[in-house]
Amino acid sequence: MKNLKQILVVLLLATTLVSSAQKKKVAVVTFYADKMVDVSELGGLATIIKEVTNLRDDPNFNLTPTLEKFHNDFFNEYSKQFPFELMPEQEVLTNPNYISFEPKYEDKYFDRNYLLYPNYKYIYEGFAGKYNEEGIAKALGDKVDGVLFVNLNFAFQKGFGIGGTSTLKVRATARLALYNKKGEKVFAFFEGEDSKKTAIMVGGIPVISAEKVLPMCNSAMEELMGDLQKRIAKIVKKSEMKL
Repeated sequence: MKNLKQILVVLLLATTLVSSAQKKKVAVVTFYADKMVDVSELGGLATIIKEVTNLRDDPNFNLTPTLEKFHNDFFNEYSKQFPFELMPEQEVLTNPNYISFEPKYEDKYFDRNYLLYPNYKYIYEGFAGKYNEEGIAKALGDKVDGVLFVNLNFAFQKGFGIGGTSTLKVRATARLALYNKKGEKVFAFFEGEDSKKTAIMVGGIPVISAEKVLPMCNSAMEELMGDLQKRIAKIVKKSEMKL
């Protein structure tokens, strides 16, 4: 019986080691929040767009703690749901190929729209983003089996209204997109939630200020974080087979 137990322990350890050795590795290659709150739901009026641009440049509209919390939760909690390992951040960010990679669709004017987590590059992913997706995957292909793009954005949402007055919410949305080492998409999904905090619109025009909007963004993020972990577990369940 003693020998049988020893054999079982050895087999268990061997299985664990093989499973660990076979686990795929993925590098997070961009991590940022968009500071331009989307106004398309409100009709995209020029006056509103101007207000949102001013908000982006307002030092009081500080999304850094929001991005920091999302980053920490992502790496410390959400990543546990992945069927693959994340390459340590510092190994990615100090990799010479990552540092030298020059992404397309980067414009110094629009750089102001994005709050990057320290030392990450803004790397566009999505429609017409093939160059970036394939390029960064190839640049890190000798180290990882795939690359992951992560970003946050915020958008105004109309609420209930009576006459010319209505409520206003902010929706926080996270996008995660995984590509294999050939730059082929494995998965890409959005998950969003509305803020519990609201503001008021009068005559279709919201009063936009950092003091009003920032708490709504943070409220939306609190709601999003609760659902994101469940969503990740469902989405990525079969992703390892495609890497």
